[in-house]
Amino acid sequence: MRPYRQASHPEPLIFEIPEESRTFRIPGEEEVIEDVPEALRREDIGIPDHPEWVVVRHFTRLSQMNYGVDSGLYPLGSCTMKFNPKLAELVASWPEVQYIHPLQDESTVQGALRIMYEVQEWLKEISGMDAVSLQPAAGAHGEFTGVLIAKKFHEVNGEGHRDEVVLPDSAHGTNPASATMAGYKVVEVPSREDGTVDLEALEAALSERTALFMITNPNTLGIFEDNILEIARMVHEVGALLYYDGANFNAILGKTKPGLMGFDIVHFNLHKTFGTPHGGGGPGSGPVGVTSRLREFLPVPIVEFDGKRYYLNYELKHSIGKVRAFHGNFAVVLRAWVYMRMMGSDGLEWVANRSVLNSNYLKERIKEAYPHAGKELKKHEFVATGEPFLEHGVKTLDIAKRIADYGLHAPTIYFPLIVHEALMIEPTETASKAELDAYADAMLAIAREAKENPEILKQAPHNAASRRIDDYIASKFPTPTWRVYRTKTKDKLKV
Repeated sequence: MRPYRQASHPEPLIFEIPEESRTFRIPGEEEVIEDVPEALRREDIGIPDHPEWVVVRHFTRLSQMNYGVDSGLYPLGSCTMKFNPKLAELVASWPEVQYIHPLQDESTVQGALRIMYEVQEWLKEISGMDAVSLQPAAGAHGEFTGVLIAKKFHEVNGEGHRDEVVLPDSAHGTNPASATMAGYKVVEVPSREDGTVDLEALEAALSERTALFMITNPNTLGIFEDNILEIARMVHEVGALLYYDGANFNAILGKTKPGLMGFDIVHFNLHKTFGTPHGGGGPGSGPVGVTSRLREFLPVPIVEFDGKRYYLNYELKHSIGKVRAFHGNFAVVLRAWVYMRMMGSDGLEWVANRSVLNSNYLKERIKEAYPHAGKELKKHEFVATGEPFLEHGVKTLDIAKRIADYGLHAPTIYFPLIVHEALMIEPTETASKAELDAYADAMLAIAREAKENPEILKQAPHNAASRRIDDYIASKFPTPTWRVYRTKTKDKLKV
C-alpha cells in the first residue's frame, strides 16, 4: 500500500484499498462469502485532486459570500428572520445536550423534561391555550397536526361529515396544503379592500360541512383582523373550530393572545418567534396548543409534572397518536427556552413593540415609491408593490435582483398572491434604525433607477458572484452536484 503523504506536501493524499479488503466476511467467521462483484467495484471515488489550502480557501470564500441573519437585515416577509442569540447556541452545544438520548429512562433526563415542561407552560401562557404538545417538527407540520386534531374531534363527536376547511385568500400556502393532506376540501374566501376578511363571504362559505377556519392574525398583509371576535362567533355558531396560524406571532407577544380572540387550536413557530435558527430546510419546531376540550386529542407524549418528578404522559384518550419520532426537536426547544429566559415577559412584549415600529417606519420611508396594500397601520410586516414600475418594463423580480447589488437581501416577492407584483417586507425587531434607513435608501435609489435606466435592473445583479440565472433551465435541467459537469471522455471538470 502506498505510504501516507505528509499534510504539507503539495500533492493530494492518496490511499489505495488493499486487495484483502475487497471481500465480504461474516463477523466472527473466517469463511469468505464472495468477492465484491466487478460491477460494484469503484476504482475512482470521484474526488477532485486539490491540496488542502485550495479547498480551505474555496470554502472560506464561499462562507464570506453567504448572507444570513448574522450578516445584516434579512427582511423576508412572513418568515421573521431575526437574529439568533448566541447564548442559546452555546447552551445547545453543551455535551449534556448533544449526548442525551430519547430512549434514556425518565429518571436520568429530569432536567431535559423540566425544560420541555416549562416551554409548554410558557407557550400556554403566551397563547391563552390550555395544553401544548412540542412534538411537531416545523410550522407546516404543526398545522397538519392541528388539522388532524380537528378532524378527529369532529369524528369522535359524530360529525365526520364535515369535509371542508375555509380560509382567506391571503392565507399562507401551507394552510390549504395541510388541509388537503388531511383529506379536506378547501374553500377560499376573499379579502376586502382594506386587507381583512370579507365577513359576508365568510358567512356564505360557512356551513354544517365546515370543520375548520384557518387564519393568522395579523394576516399576511401585516394587518390585524379587528373583526376577529365576530369571526370566532360565526365559526363556532356552525359548529366548526377556529385555527390560529402562528407564523405572525411576533406582532402580538405580550399584547393579546389567540385564546382571547376565540381560537381553539394554535401552532407556534419556535424558529420564527422565539429566536431559534430558521432557514435552510430546518431543523424547526412547530408546537401545537389547544383549548381544554381538545387536550385529549393532542399527539403523545406530552410532558407533565406531579409535584415531584417530570414524566411523559402517553395516556390521552383520543390522541391522534405520534406525528414524529420521540418528543420533538429538543435542541430547538432548548434554544427557545433560553430565549424566553433571556427576554422575560417584558422582553417579549418589547419584541412586539419593536417589530411593529420597525415595520411601520420602513413602510413610511418607501411608500411614495412603493405603495402598500391594505390599511395604513401595519403590524410586524407590510406588503408593498412594484406595480408602478411595470410601465418602465421593470418587474418586482428585477427590483429584488437589484437589491443584491447594494449588498442587501431581497424581501419575499410575489406573495401574497392577492397583491400584484408584491414585495413582502418584515424587518423584525432586531433591525436597527441605521439598517432600516440603509435599506430604505437602497429601495428608493432602485426606484429612481427603474425610471431613469431600467436596463440596470433588468440585467441585475451586477455585483454578485453569479449573474441572473435562467429560471426555466434551472428548474428543467438542474445541476445539483459538480459531477453533472464532468465530461464522459475526460476525468476533469468543465470550466
